[in-house]
Amino acid sequence: MCGLAGRIIKQPGLIGADLVTLMQAQAHRGSDSTGFALYGESRQNGYVVRAVSSDRSLLDHDLDALRQTLQAHDSDFIEDPTWDHTAQPHVSVRLVISDLEIQPWLAAADALARMEIQSVGRSLEIVKDLGISEEVAAKHNIVKFVGTHGIANARMATESRVSPTASHPFWARPFPDIAIVHNGQLTNYFGLKARLQRQGYTFLTENDSELIAVWLSDQLFRGLTLEEALESSVRELDGVFTYIISTPAQIGMAKDRWAIKPLTVFSNGREMVTATEEQAVRKLYTDEVRITNLDGPGYSTTWDVLPAAGG
Repeated sequence: MCGLAGRIIKQPGLIGADLVTLMQAQAHRGSDSTGFALYGESRQNGYVVRAVSSDRSLLDHDLDALRQTLQAHDSDFIEDPTWDHTAQPHVSVRLVISDLEIQPWLAAADALARMEIQSVGRSLEIVKDLGISEEVAAKHNIVKFVGTHGIANARMATESRVSPTASHPFWARPFPDIAIVHNGQLTNYFGLKARLQRQGYTFLTENDSELIAVWLSDQLFRGLTLEEALESSVRELDGVFTYIISTPAQIGMAKDRWAIKPLTVFSNGREMVTATEEQAVRKLYTDEVRITNLDGPGYSTTWDVLPAAGG
């Protein structure tokens, strides 16, 4: 039932506001949680880290522990951490850290009891929380986020628990700047997960969407293009699914061989919007435009993010 969305704009702008609009139009598809994978200006040095601590009262302790872990891997904060200020027990944190080798540090950070790393990237920031889009957007100031593209999800939990950490989008850990949103269910989840774990990958949830993110990124790591990885996923992933993946340069999608889960799109070569429901796309394009149903069995495609003017 989940609602998906993706958006590319022709030059940096209020990408967060557009994604919030798309999610507001699809809030009825899932009110357990809402999340956004947002791509801002790419940093030349350092990584933006988004994390969640499960106990707001112990945030100072958790930040100290995370900083010690960074320092043990020859990194550190290069900007003061910021976080949301609400009465909820969990707290979302934004960090900017100096360059480091991500995988060894991430393994150490995962051992921290209450702090979960939700994204690492030069440009990617994943923000996800409990509630509908208006609630999440207000708490995290999503509408003010400036960037070029992003994806979003409104979740109705059917398998794993309802929590900020089990929400979409999922980061393709440990690969920076890759995220996914997904609607559906995999039937070969456990076999694929065991195979990836034998290769050294770690998972923080039982959500099959996290598996898709890591599986696809492993394909990219092995040298496949995004287009090739999407085509391969139709053959290798069993179940009923439609997903959207984002990288710094592209947004892509794929759906299973039965094509049950819907997705619509409008694209004019300069910008693109895709959503589970056509009525959501028309919230951004009120003039008459041609919206296509991406309904072919085993269909996959990509859209390129245009470089900024003068870039």
